[in-house]
Amino acid sequence: MGEQFASPAVTVVTGATGWLGQALVHRLLADPSRRRLRLLAQSTSEGRRLESLGNVEVVIGDITKPDTAARLLYGIGADVDVIHTVGIIHPKRTRQFLEINVNGTRNVAEAALDHGVRRLVHVSSNSPFGTNAQTSDSFRATEPYHPYLNYGWSKMEGELAVLDAVTHGLDATIVRPPWFYGPFQPPRQTTFFRLVRAGKFPVVGDGEQRRSMVYIDNLVDGLIAAELTPAAKGRCYWVADARAYTVNEIVATVGRALHDEGFTVKEPSARLPALAGRVAELGDRVVQRLGRCQQQLHVLGEMNHTIACDISATCSELGYEPRVELYEGMRSSIRWCVEQGLEL
Repeated sequence: MGEQFASPAVTVVTGATGWLGQALVHRLLADPSRRRLRLLAQSTSEGRRLESLGNVEVVIGDITKPDTAARLLYGIGADVDVIHTVGIIHPKRTRQFLEINVNGTRNVAEAALDHGVRRLVHVSSNSPFGTNAQTSDSFRATEPYHPYLNYGWSKMEGELAVLDAVTHGLDATIVRPPWFYGPFQPPRQTTFFRLVRAGKFPVVGDGEQRRSMVYIDNLVDGLIAAELTPAAKGRCYWVADARAYTVNEIVATVGRALHDEGFTVKEPSARLPALAGRVAELGDRVVQRLGRCQQQLHVLGEMNHTIACDISATCSELGYEPRVELYEGMRSSIRWCVEQGLEL
């Protein structure tokens, strides 16, 4: 890892009340070098929740409207970094992919370009690259686009909007996380714990499909490294745990973590043939063509595939070192759920 930027005078975070946004904001608030935080919230109730965290400025607005991104950057000078975490993965209607993941990202990129910010970090996904052809494959640092359904298409278009702004002079870096886990998780991850605990999480096929995952604190480390490394300008990076895990390993490790946190855990019993995953994926495609999204179909269809990435370029160019692996991270996530009073 070479030269590093100092922290900017102002750090702007979109999506500050989301899973990743909350983890990022808590880290930034704990860093005395972060002199000023400006956060985007969708509503006054979200804004009050953010203001209760500490010394932050809150802008209320809708990222799908161009004037919101302009207001977010108004009057704060040029020594500014923007970390754009806003995104939607399981909407009710597919049109929200376009509105939020594409148009919202374009609005942020254009406002950042107009404002002359020091750096924009855009949070993308593995979905613009689809799935790996073989269980032994991993996505490379320069993988060609092959988007998976509407979400993948929308995240690809979001990346392209950022890269277009780069050609016009914007300093930006794209971070591509896979499936992430850890504190501040949404209800779908709590459901995952409940299914594993009951022995009912559906393992499709032989369960040897590999999945890259990223613990939320590892991801925050990667975001900050992408923000503060000058040489990352215009580059795209995978940020994940040190290695991919098989689905069998994920289920067994989560079961062990739950057991070691004092929960009773039943032996896994929900095994489905690979055909079930293919049928779910076909159903997902049909439902999305009708303009709707069905989360369970989407998740089951994806579980039939390997989605693994190679983080070697991220480690060598950004100095990224994933500190947490699956067992430790899942135990932390379970403890957080208990502290929040969530039923597992």
